[in-house]
Amino acid sequence: MRKTSQDEQILRATKEIVVKFIETGRISPTGFPEAFKTIYRAVDETVRLAADPETADENAGEAS
Repeated sequence: MRKTSQDEQILRATKEIVVKFIETGRISPTGFPEAFKTIYRAVDETVRLAADPETADENAGEAS
């Protein structure tokens, strides 16, 4: 199973965010698995919504 460039960028961004949070003490290394999952989902959702403007427009009203 080959990952797309977008998937690789999402993984890379998530890793950088988690590492920075560990370095600054916002999360502990033991909290890595849960933090990684949560941050990955947030980055993935943000990227995919930005890539599909129609979906972003439909979901814009849901945040209110």
